[in-house]
Amino acid sequence: MERLWAGWRNEYVTGGDVHDDAACVLCRVIEDGTYVVWRDELVAVILNAFPYTSGHVMVLPVRHVGDVEDVSREEVGAVWAGVANSVRALKAGYSPDGLNMGANLGRVAGAGIPGHFHVHVLPRWNGDTNFMTSVAETRVLPESLDATLENLKANWPK
Repeated sequence: MERLWAGWRNEYVTGGDVHDDAACVLCRVIEDGTYVVWRDELVAVILNAFPYTSGHVMVLPVRHVGDVEDVSREEVGAVWAGVANSVRALKAGYSPDGLNMGANLGRVAGAGIPGHFHVHVLPRWNGDTNFMTSVAETRVLPESLDATLENLKANWPK
C-alpha cells in the first residue's frame, strides 16, 4: 500500500467547524466589502474567491449562522430572494446555458466553510468542462474576480 503524507491537512481534518464570526472568513469578506456583489441587513451575495466558473457567487445570511435549521424564517426568505436575484444577474451578465445552485452542509458534504451557511449559485455552459479539467485537474477562468464583480453589479436587479 502506498502512503501519501499530507500533514498540512491535519488542521483541516481535526479543526472542526468555525463557530465564531471573528474567525469566519465569510464574515470578514462581508465586513470588508471587497468582493460583495450586493447586501442588505439580512443577506449578502459575495464572489467565491476560488470559483468553479466565472460568476460563481455565494448567498449567505449576514448573521454568522452555521446550521440551516438555525437560519431564521426572515433570513430564509432573504437568502432565497438573494438566490433569485443572483440567477437574474448571472443570466443577464453571462447568458449561461444553465446554472448550478446548492449548499454543502458539513465538512463531509464538501463544505469548505461549514461554520457559516451559504448557497452557491454559478453559471454553466455547454462544453465548460474541457481537457484542462479532465486531464490536468485545472480550471481555466476567462476573467478576473474584479471583472466578475463589475459584471454582476452592473446586472444586479434594481
